[in-house]
Amino acid sequence: MKSDRLLSILLLLQTRGRVPASELAERLEVSVRTIYRDIEALSTSGVPVYAERGRHGGIELLPGFRTDVTGLTADESRALFILAAQGAHAALGLDAALGSALRKVMAALPAPHRPAAEVTSRRILVDATRWKGGPQPAVDLDVLQDAVFADRRLRLRYRHSGHAEPSTYTVDPYGLVSKAGVWYLVADRRGAPRLFRADRVRSAKVLDDPVRRRPGVELAGAWEVLRRRVEERPDGFDVTVRVRRDRLDMFLRLNASSLVELPDGREGGEGAEGREGAEGGGDDWVTARLSYPSVVAVRQLLAFSDRVEVLSPPEAREELRAAAASVTELYQRTDGSHGVNSQVSAVS
Repeated sequence: MKSDRLLSILLLLQTRGRVPASELAERLEVSVRTIYRDIEALSTSGVPVYAERGRHGGIELLPGFRTDVTGLTADESRALFILAAQGAHAALGLDAALGSALRKVMAALPAPHRPAAEVTSRRILVDATRWKGGPQPAVDLDVLQDAVFADRRLRLRYRHSGHAEPSTYTVDPYGLVSKAGVWYLVADRRGAPRLFRADRVRSAKVLDDPVRRRPGVELAGAWEVLRRRVEERPDGFDVTVRVRRDRLDMFLRLNASSLVELPDGREGGEGAEGREGAEGGGDDWVTARLSYPSVVAVRQLLAFSDRVEVLSPPEAREELRAAAASVTELYQRTDGSHGVNSQVSAVS
């Protein structure tokens, strides 16, 4: 609508100062001729705006002119006050700034919109963290922020999942993304997009070298590529297990991220019926389905001893059998290589 476009032009000029007509046209998706007609309409309505032609020209408001018109609709006002749960702003050190900003926005809102915005802030809360995700380690985002806003390269010491020792990388950051309560650094490494979990960064140093981003690529575009790459990975390795009821709560807590399906609490896994040696019969067991990145990952189920049994696939059962045999062999050794047997003999 023309009124929305006029207000957008006014706010852009108030924020940016002199802006070329071509840039306004591109941002508002209209022609340059339409922009000049809008400028004439603003001038007619009493807004002190003028256009200066030439190489360094543009459209500008007279110095000192300000408007307190927010232009916010009722829905836009409510949208601003749907707050995220504490966490994201706190990690960035912006909790106090957010509160101050919202108070200023509330004061600037048209009077009819204020009650709805205030009610929205008390009735709607967005919490992006997952249930039973476990405590998140403290993350120091200060250095990462410094590099992002200063447009400088970063040198990271970064520990990958499953690796004991961190690796060193020099990266070109685009920005920071909070995904389900977890902070990520989006950056290029050797010209290719990479994703780094902030809580795995062991140290970070801002370099003097200016950032070398790919031309035309912004944070949103780089994140979209990386997000799709994660979500479109091949399906994981599915495993069907049965769990003793007395360990079910702990099993669910520790395997929340891998859990694919949990039926109604009754034993129902294929091949489970007729198994002997299960104390209390079938009703003592609950069948569940998990998804792991590889068959080796099923070894973590050994922590539950005989309270969890893998039903399928056969290769998962074989992986656990081999792992259990390896542990048994380790503790049956009598060569005294670690000095245990010799110490026992000496005590005897």
